[in-house]
Amino acid sequence: MKLKPIQHTFLKRLAAFYSSEEINAFYYELIEFYFGISRINLALNPDVEVDDASKLNEALKDLEAQKPIQYIIGETEFYGLKFKVSQSVLIPRPETEELISWIINDCKDASAKINILDIGTGSGCIAVSLAKNLPNAKVYALDVSAEALKIAKQNAELNHVDIEFIEDSILDVKHSKLLSEDLKFDVIVSNPPYVRELEKELMKPNVLENEPHLALFVDNDNPLLFYKAITNFAVNKLYKNGSLFFEINEYLGQDMKALLNLNFNEVELKKDIFEKDRMIKGVLK
Repeated sequence: MKLKPIQHTFLKRLAAFYSSEEINAFYYELIEFYFGISRINLALNPDVEVDDASKLNEALKDLEAQKPIQYIIGETEFYGLKFKVSQSVLIPRPETEELISWIINDCKDASAKINILDIGTGSGCIAVSLAKNLPNAKVYALDVSAEALKIAKQNAELNHVDIEFIEDSILDVKHSKLLSEDLKFDVIVSNPPYVRELEKELMKPNVLENEPHLALFVDNDNPLLFYKAITNFAVNKLYKNGSLFFEINEYLGQDMKALLNLNFNEVELKKDIFEKDRMIKGVLK
């Protein structure tokens, strides 16, 4: 079966949901994933044929249902690394790459071994990227979801890094495994749930209907629930002058500054590539 007519079918059936640029990007990504044919090779050989197009047809149905392509193929790229993803974890975002770069730049001159904890690790994208780029770091990663930790462990193996994974809830401080250990950290980082229920209507259907709500949403009445718990935890578990990094809700930057100013110095709020308040850092007093 020739691939060119299939591309036309993609463009026709997905036109109501995506731009032609997005549709073509999906098509070329699927062709390379399923058949190992790159976009440049397809351009040089437009009449190429494949024996079985059934996987493409199934992927097309999923795209019509607005399922993210990362979940369709089960992987994505983040910070130059390959990551497995499933609907048990959030798809890593480009904004989070900016948070990674901030932490790496902050820690790159460390000559001694440093301990880093990623709270709410999900796919492990933060923990794995830090472990890969900071050879002096011992990285720990915590998540409440056993299914998410399965994916995170696969991603650590895939990228050849050693991470200690912990299944626990940061909200259940009394039973936290980390609190019972004589262990402190130089860096604590988290990208916790921060989308308020009232903001659901601003989100695209492909996110709302596919990505895990456990990792996305918080109640309108307590939007800083996770940030407060993690900040309190960090006060006890960071070394003096240790750093706390968060990815945050773009609408709550000033609230986050007020929260960190209680126990942290050098509180810095940063914007992302879209000029939205997206990340914050504090240094323990």
